Amino acid sequence: MTGDRGPARRLDEARLALMLLTRLPAGRIEGPVPPMSASTWAWPLAGAVVGAIAAFVLGLALVLGLPAPAAAILALAALILASGAMHEDGLADLADGFGGGVTRERKLEIMRDSRVGSYGVIALVLSLGFRAAAIAALVPAGAGWALVAIAAASRATMPAALALMPAARADGLGRAAAGAGMPVLPALAIGIAALLPLGVFPAIALSLAIALAALAVGALALRQIGGQTGDVLGAMQQSGEIAGWAVLLALAV
Repeated sequence: MTGDRGPARRLDEARLALMLLTRLPAGRIEGPVPPMSASTWAWPLAGAVVGAIAAFVLGLALVLGLPAPAAAILALAALILASGAMHEDGLADLADGFGGGVTRERKLEIMRDSRVGSYGVIALVLSLGFRAAAIAALVPAGAGWALVAIAAASRATMPAALALMPAARADGLGRAAAGAGMPVLPALAIGIAALLPLGVFPAIALSLAIALAALAVGALALRQIGGQTGDVLGAMQQSGEIAGWAVLLALAV
C-alpha cells in the first residue's frame, strides 16, 4: 500500500458521496470502490456542494434584478436539480406510506411504489413552499451561505440514523449503506462546522433544531415500520432543512 493511499481513499469516498447524493460529475474511482458506509462522512460535503450551486443561482438571479421570491425559487430548483430530488422523493414516499398504509408491510409497499399519492404531493408542496418563502425572506440577511450551511448540516444526521437504527428492509439504500465503523462523528463535525459562519449561537440553535427534526422522523419511522430506509433518510434530511430555515427565520425577526 502506498503512502498516499489514505488521502486517495478519502477522495474516493468523497467521490462516492457525490455519486450517491447528487447528479453531479465526480470523476472516476480508481481501484476498489469503497463501501457505501465509508462514504457517509462526506455526505455533508455533498450537501455543501449542492448548496453552493443554489447559492450561486440565488446571487446571479438577484444581480439580474429578479425579485427575492423568484430568485429563491430558482435557487431551490437548482438545489433540487443538483441533488436529483432524491430527498424530496424520500419525503413524498414516506408521507404516502405512513399516511396511506395500515400495516407495516403495506406502508413499505406504498413507499416503494414510484407513483406519488395525495399525501406525498401535499408534503412536497408544503416543504418546497416553506423553503422558498424562507430563502426569499432571508435574502436581505444573506441567504447564500445559509443555503450551503443548511444543505450540509441536514445531511449530517443521516449517517447517525444508519448507525443507530435497524434497516426496515432486507434490501435498498438503508440496508446497503449500513455497516460497522460508520463515520458518524466526522459527518456531524462537518455539518456543525458548516453552520459556524452563521454565528456561534445560530449554529447551536440550528444544530439542535436539525437534530431534533431528524430524531422526530426517526422515532416515527421506528414506530411505523420498525427502522430506517432510504426514504426515511430523505425525509430526515428534508425535515432537518425545514427546521433549519425555521430557526433562521425566528432569529431574524
